[in-house]
Amino acid sequence: MSNFSLENLVRSNVANMKPYSSARDEYKADGRKMTFLDANENPFENGVNRYPDPQQGNLKSQLAALKGVSPSKILLGNGSDEVLDLIFRAFCEPRKDNVISLPPTYGMYKVLADLNEIENREVLLTTGFQPQVEAILERVDASTKMIFLCSPNNPTGNSFSEDAVEELLNNFNGLVIVDEAYIDFSNESSWLQKLENFPNLVITQTLSKAYGLAGIRLGICYASEEIISILNKIKPPYNVNELTQQKAAERLRDKEKVEKEIEKILEQREFLKKELQKVNFVEEIFPSEANFLLARVDNADLRYAQLLEKGLVVRNRSNQPLCENTIRFTVGTKEENIRLIKALNEIAA
Repeated sequence: MSNFSLENLVRSNVANMKPYSSARDEYKADGRKMTFLDANENPFENGVNRYPDPQQGNLKSQLAALKGVSPSKILLGNGSDEVLDLIFRAFCEPRKDNVISLPPTYGMYKVLADLNEIENREVLLTTGFQPQVEAILERVDASTKMIFLCSPNNPTGNSFSEDAVEELLNNFNGLVIVDEAYIDFSNESSWLQKLENFPNLVITQTLSKAYGLAGIRLGICYASEEIISILNKIKPPYNVNELTQQKAAERLRDKEKVEKEIEKILEQREFLKKELQKVNFVEEIFPSEANFLLARVDNADLRYAQLLEKGLVVRNRSNQPLCENTIRFTVGTKEENIRLIKALNEIAA
């Protein structure tokens, strides 16, 4: 990474801009009880009449202690999608730069590239759903700013080879974004443990999956202080609302309950896998380190429609490369999984 330069990556207008300073950015709390007459808020207390902390200090402190990362290396957003969008806007020049994604993968990388008028260069995974490192690096040019790696990958469920990811980090002078939305269900270690080793490494995580907080929309970005500082310049001042901050903090404190839920999901993943193997139209079940299973069936369109008729909503992933006739099954509760298997067996009969 001797050639990596963050100054060469950031858009010039972002580098030169002065960020908006909100009332709560300017006042720094010192523990005293204060009367707030600075932000034109309604003064009648109801729990949410004040603007939220724009830097989410308490929440970042909890995450920092949990993950072993400095709060200055954390950015929080309105879901991972806002975090990813901020990265595009900070580092990619519209109609000039490009990024690389690896289908089959999370669809928002392409959507955000299109939204920001950035070319999205696709390099298919291998048939074993691993990155083709040589092919990826061959697509890189002077205008390639980012490579997106979803690991564990959605919709395939597998983690990427550590060697492949390291090779990309060491040989690409742009940002390598490792999306770890499903890392809590994996046996593999998070790339957070190597954050200090790679100045071009950016890691995104979420509280939507293992923490069961999809409804509050909280995405997390871990990166160097320099990268986080750039993203803080362009994020909306109050992008994470007070209710989200409170609920997230409450859930993070209940670590034991979260771990028990993850354990149950992993147990049910194994149960679901064993039962799916008995269904006569299920042809292949792919290894998973996420909270879902991808299975190849004889006719995905037909089986999806039949399950829908029985009140079960699954995801037909057949429109993705390498995923012909596949259905993605989220691991539910024991009762939900039994209901799914019962329906599949009825269809098979």
